[in-house]
Amino acid sequence: MTTSLLPTDAPSVIAPKPKSSGGGFGRYLLIRFLLIFPTIFILVTLVFLLLRTVGDPITAAQGGRLTAEQLQERIHAAGYDRPVIVQYFEYLGQVFTGNFGNTISDNRPITEVLLTFGGATLELAFYALVVAFIVGIPLGMLAAYYRDRFPDAVLRIIAILWYATPVFFAGMLLKLVFSVYLQWLPVAGRATTRTELAMQTLPNRTGIYLIDAIQLGSPAAVGDVLLHAVLPGITLGLLTAGVFLRLVRTNVIGTLGTDYVDAARSRGVGEGRLVRKHAFKPALIPIITVIGLQIALLLGGAVLTETTFEWKGLGFQLAAYLAARDFVAVQGIVALLAVIVALTNFVVDIIAALIDPRVRY
Repeated sequence: MTTSLLPTDAPSVIAPKPKSSGGGFGRYLLIRFLLIFPTIFILVTLVFLLLRTVGDPITAAQGGRLTAEQLQERIHAAGYDRPVIVQYFEYLGQVFTGNFGNTISDNRPITEVLLTFGGATLELAFYALVVAFIVGIPLGMLAAYYRDRFPDAVLRIIAILWYATPVFFAGMLLKLVFSVYLQWLPVAGRATTRTELAMQTLPNRTGIYLIDAIQLGSPAAVGDVLLHAVLPGITLGLLTAGVFLRLVRTNVIGTLGTDYVDAARSRGVGEGRLVRKHAFKPALIPIITVIGLQIALLLGGAVLTETTFEWKGLGFQLAAYLAARDFVAVQGIVALLAVIVALTNFVVDIIAALIDPRVRY
């Protein structure tokens, strides 16, 4: 008969159950979703109040073209003679029902403007992100590999120049060199007239020229579209590439100092392999988070890029409405873009949380 060596009244030790991450992810998802509404509310409010500082939109757009009586009639018909607070709550109610109003200059619904020109801006943002990934990530890794040496210093200066150079200046410079002097690339536009006329015959046009050119089944049309996209894509893409370069460099350097990388280094793994195999993937996680912030930067840069290259997207149209002093159109487009940015950030946050379980509230 064996006797237990432990006292009978000793408290039993129960191992704690591992905490499930499902609840944390669900809570994170709910919080991020709920934050969309105050974000949109604040942005829409700011846009409304800032544009009201110039007076009512009818006077701004039609002042000097109509008589005083006609102007007052239109102001009264549009409801702009009411108190600003009344206009604000009415506009807020319209926004949350998906009605962003009609333009004054051509009397088009703002949602129709988005559907007509949004594809071009989306396509330009895609090209810019491709350029940013192709250029920024490899150069960021290279800068981390040559940390605190001459190549690293040069690449950091280049990143600052890319980020700090005004988009319109970079676009004009690239046009001058590659379109005027060398005559390698088109000066402006999204495609030649021949290609655009061919795409008009498509039954299911998307407004994204690359997809429409593929639908045509013409390699010449695809090449024409891509050729026109080179300069605008590089101009806008280098803006984001500078951010990616510095971000990748910082994160790769941080990862190279971790214990598991030191262990691999002690086993004789070369520095180049450490950067490529061990430090690269963890360094990409913060980039996914930053992409959400870069969407707003790309949309802001798209206004100047599209105007410089006559790329007829939302930015080009927004500049045209500004020139026409159509502040209703400007207010509607900016508010709609704010909604798109908020939703894009929500999607990016979900992707980041799925990839990196540490991303939780």
